Amino acid sequence: MKKSLIAMSCLGLMLSTGTVFAQGKGGKGKGGAAGTAAKGKEVFESNCSVCHNADSEEKKMGPGLKGVTKRAKIVNGEAMNDANLTKFINEGGNSMPAFADILTTQEKADIMAYLKTL
Repeated sequence: MKKSLIAMSCLGLMLSTGTVFAQGKGGKGKGGAAGTAAKGKEVFESNCSVCHNADSEEKKMGPGLKGVTKRAKIVNGEAMNDANLTKFINEGGNSMPAFADILTTQEKADIMAYLKTL
């Protein structure tokens, strides 16, 4: 009886730990949840504002991002849409570093939500 109880406890612990690890860094699973603009602003200020203005289209090191999601194209010439913008954030280009391994999926979703408010 005691061995069964220990085995069941271990199984329960393994299952609950597996769920936590499966969620990944972002805490919302592999796909991530919808982003929030408030959190995105914080992430933007910590990672992006050194090179990008959020409140104007004026170039800093990189282009100003005011109204960026309303533009026809992103800097690399691809059509402006969530997939292409996320790909550009992940891979970088045109002197922008890649953020695929720097930001979590959730942080990128938050930044995308914030960019849509600019």
